[in-house]
Amino acid sequence: MTSTVRRRPGHPSAVWQGGRVRYVIIGAGAVGGTIGGLLAEAGREVVLVARGAHLDAMRADGLHLTTPAGARVVYAPVAAGPDDVELRPGDVLVLAVKSQDTAATTEQWAGRPVAGGRTAGEDLLLVCAQNGVDNERTALRRFARVAGMCVWLPATFLEPGRVSAGGSPVTGVLTLGPVPGGEPDPDLAVVAADLEAAGFRAPVVPDVLAWKYAKLLSNLGNAVEALCGPVRGPAKDLASAATAEARDVLAAAGIAPVDPAVEAAARDGFTLVPLPGVDRRGGSTWQSLVRGAGSVEAAYLNGEIVLLGRLHGVPTPVNATLLRLVERAVARGEQPGTHDAAAVLDAARVAA
Repeated sequence: MTSTVRRRPGHPSAVWQGGRVRYVIIGAGAVGGTIGGLLAEAGREVVLVARGAHLDAMRADGLHLTTPAGARVVYAPVAAGPDDVELRPGDVLVLAVKSQDTAATTEQWAGRPVAGGRTAGEDLLLVCAQNGVDNERTALRRFARVAGMCVWLPATFLEPGRVSAGGSPVTGVLTLGPVPGGEPDPDLAVVAADLEAAGFRAPVVPDVLAWKYAKLLSNLGNAVEALCGPVRGPAKDLASAATAEARDVLAAAGIAPVDPAVEAAARDGFTLVPLPGVDRRGGSTWQSLVRGAGSVEAAYLNGEIVLLGRLHGVPTPVNATLLRLVERAVARGEQPGTHDAAAVLDAARVAA
């Protein structure tokens, strides 16, 4: 296996080639690794971009992927970054890094040359497979073609070289759409078809950011889970308070998330099943604390609500408290579940 992918001169765009594209998965962790691994299994050409021990593990022994279909090893080219990949027309870049890394990552990739004389930022479609609503806006600073992906994909990445996802009967629901909204990029239909072939549900919508704002509301509980453990009892009360606060903020900002009934219909029948040998006890922020990742994306989840609240004159003490505490937990190297949810909610009420 090699980390450098050689270009094919004159490689056409996705649409011209009838749907066969190469997917460069930038950030092949829980979400990116699952998407890339299943695309590769479905016969699509994939490059997995990672770093550190995860990169070394995949180079040495492939990507160990576990889903309800079983545990197996997926072999695909891996790369450490843009210098390892010779880009060509028709490549689709799937950005799956955490939101705090989006600005630096898009800066690294946007100027990368594409065969034919232009750059990735000028020519290639960038799909933001990320939580939060700021990534697409950041990407548009450097990429002319940006799409959002609302990611419902419960995946786990705790050990280098190994990812798992327990979604059933599809692995995840990946709602796609152009940013800004309107007519979709012609390559999005190809991307959606390839994702469907790989075992995902992948509708294309004109208003993907409305879907991502709805997902943002649920992601506010990520900090609660990381700080306080499973979201039940007092932790559920804390998460509900954060969500209620966010709904007030979005209303003041004139932002309408997709209707909950529409969102629920898109995930109809989608469930999470236990996987043998996989201990999934928490979501992405919880996993970041367990791995000692050094940063979390809470500033783009709870922090997004704090930002909008300050811009529109709506107090956000619950989300501000969660953001402060989870970032402090990261700085101190804390493990998940070390805070009392009732005490956190009391502190937020005092701050209000």
